[in-house]
Formats: sequence, C-alpha cells, structure tokens
Amino acid sequence: MLRLLVPVDGSDNSLRAVDYVLRTLGWCKDTAEVHVLNVQPQLPGDVTMFIRAEQIRQFHQEEGMKALAPALSKLDGAKIRHVSHVAVGDPAEVIARYAKEKHCDQICMGTRGLGRVTGMLLGSVTTKVIHLCDVPVLLIK
Repeated sequence: MLRLLVPVDGSDNSLRAVDYVLRTLGWCKDTAEVHVLNVQPQLPGDVTMFIRAEQIRQFHQEEGMKALAPALSKLDGAKIRHVSHVAVGDPAEVIARYAKEKHCDQICMGTRGLGRVTGMLLGSVTTKVIHLCDVPVLLIK
C-alpha cells in the first residue's frame, strides 16, 4: 500500500498539495492511503497555570480540525482512503516524526512561496522537513 503524507495548515498552498495528490493517484487510488496532518503550535509560556490542560488539548484539536476540513472534504469527495491527525509542536519535527512512525512512502506538501531571502531569514518548515526526513518530499507551489 502506498502511504502519502500531506501536511495541511488550511492555506491555499497546502490545499494545492491535496489537489495534486488527487490528480496523480489515478489508477492506484484503491491501494493508496493519504495521511493528512495538521500541526498546531505550542502555546507560549506556561498557560496551564491559567487554563486547564484539557481545554488546551480541546482548543488544539478544534483548530486543527478546522484547518483539515477542506482537505478532508476533497478526499471524501474523491473516495480516497485517508487518515487525519492533529498534533502539537514544531511543524517540521512533527511532520518528520509522523512520516517515520506511519511508514509513509512520500511527503507531498505545499510551499509558502516566501522567496529565497525571506525563507533564509525566517526559516522554512519545508526546508527543515527535507533535512529531517528520509523519504522523498514533493513540493507543490
């Protein structure tokens, strides 16, 4: 079975990666499994002093599912087998760990298109994923 990981943050760029997967699966869509992952950022500081851990977990889950909703709708419409997951942490590290744990064959992700200078100054999730992963990473612009 072909396992593809598509990290989704709700942006148009990440949805283009979902569209690309839908267009290219073609004949193998019955034997493919698409893992759709949203990574929520850690809340700053020790907010557990003010908000219960369960409320924080629920907040991350709700925000993650909002970001995943358009991608899941597209996959459901195309009748593509998929698994969705919401995680919390550094996006690139979580994506790399998830790909390894789930034995994904490829990661297909959208780029933000920040450009070379901005990408170097701000860092890039995409660049970090490429460096952390052992599987092929397909970038969709």
